[in-house]
Amino acid sequence: MDDSIFIIFIAFGCLWAVMGTAIVFFFFKSDGQQKVQVGKWGLIVALPIVIPMAIAFIYAAVRR
Repeated sequence: MDDSIFIIFIAFGCLWAVMGTAIVFFFFKSDGQQKVQVGKWGLIVALPIVIPMAIAFIYAAVRR
């Protein structure tokens, strides 16, 4: 029960991250003339951000 406030905090943080990603996607898509493509440079930028977050969440879930 002591960790419930942190769970709420993490849930809101994840919600904000998803909303931010969706807003950026729709912002780029709003032009309508250009396809949204993720190339190798997009993956080079995104993977170092996503992988440590996933590892941290998995570690926290296992340690709990």
